Amino acid sequence: MTSDAVRRVQSGSPWEESFGFARAVAAGDRVLVAGTTSFKGHVLYGEGDPYEQAKVAFTGAIEALGEFGLGIESVIRTRMYLTHARDIDEAGRAHKDLFDAVRPVSTLLVVEGFVDPRILVEVEVEAFRGAEQS
Repeated sequence: MTSDAVRRVQSGSPWEESFGFARAVAAGDRVLVAGTTSFKGHVLYGEGDPYEQAKVAFTGAIEALGEFGLGIESVIRTRMYLTHARDIDEAGRAHKDLFDAVRPVSTLLVVEGFVDPRILVEVEVEAFRGAEQS
């Protein structure tokens, strides 16, 4: 794979600049979206609400796929990171609301915490660029 086959996009997240990473990277037939929270700029959406945070985070990740001409139908893998096991049902409900028709493989993990203690949910998605032909 040549370097021409890799494309990176930014979303403007303050952490992308300070940590030196891209929001999403397309490499070959895959597009990977970095950990995404319900922050938009410096504003946290859904504070205290794991369902809302999961929906906003997944929506942000799907928007990043749009930079490559992809949508939710291209998603083949999701990961959800939660700070509390009590939030599994609400995050799962948000996932189902968005991905029920797509049915990507999914992993859910409970972690110690995130860079901002108000964050309850962080997500990642992986998409396949050939999905629209399938």
